[in-house]
Amino acid sequence: MNDEPILQVKNLSKTYIRGKIPVHALSDVSFNVNKGEFLSIIGPSGSGKSTFLSMIGLLDKPTKGSIFIEGAEVTKASESEAPRIRREKIGFVFQHFNLIPTLSALENVDIAMRFARVAKNKRKERAIELLTQMGLSDRMKHKPSELSGGEQQRVAIARSMANYPVIILADEPTGEVDTKTRNMIVDLLKGLSEKGQTILVVTHDMAVAERTSRMITMRDGKIESDRRL
Repeated sequence: MNDEPILQVKNLSKTYIRGKIPVHALSDVSFNVNKGEFLSIIGPSGSGKSTFLSMIGLLDKPTKGSIFIEGAEVTKASESEAPRIRREKIGFVFQHFNLIPTLSALENVDIAMRFARVAKNKRKERAIELLTQMGLSDRMKHKPSELSGGEQQRVAIARSMANYPVIILADEPTGEVDTKTRNMIVDLLKGLSEKGQTILVVTHDMAVAERTSRMITMRDGKIESDRRL
C-alpha cells in the first residue's frame, strides 16, 4: 500500500514585481493532501488563494518551491509537458462555469476527452455516465443557455471528472448560484470525495468551507491555520 500523499506542496513562494516593488503573493507555503480529502482554502482577497490554485493547476510557475502530484514533481514541467499533466491529472471547476455556449452538455463533457485522444465511443459512454451521475440524464442535449446555473455547474463538474483526474481544483464553484443550488453542489463534491476523489475548493463562503473535511486559512500569502473538521 502506498501511503504517499496525492499532493505535496513544499516551500512554495511566488513574487510578482509591480513597477519596482516586489509583491509576495505566496511565502513559503508547505502542506500535504491525501487521497479523498475534501479541502477548502479560505482567506480575504489578496491572501494568495487564487495564486496558490494557479500554481497547483500548472497555470503559473512559482518563484521557488516544489509541487508533487502522485510523487512526481510537476513544477519543473516544460511548456509542452504542462498541458498533458493538466489534462491527465487535474480537473478544473470554475465560478463562471466556462462551458462552450455552442455545444450541448454532452458535447461539453466529450470535448475534454477529445483533447486526451479518447476514442469517440468511449467519450460518449463516459460523458453519459457522468451526466447521469450528476442528475442530468434528461438535459444532455441542452446547451448552456438552456440550463440553470446549478445545471451548468453540474455539467462543469462532470467535465472536470472526464479524464479520471487525480485532483479536482474548484475555484469559487458556488459563487454564481443560489443557496439551495450551493448546497446541492457541495453535496455532489462531498459525495465524490467519499468515493475517493481528492478535491480542493477555494471559497469565500464559510457555509461551503465548513462542510469540507479540512480547512486551510490563508492570509498575506501564508497559511494562518490548517484544521480538520
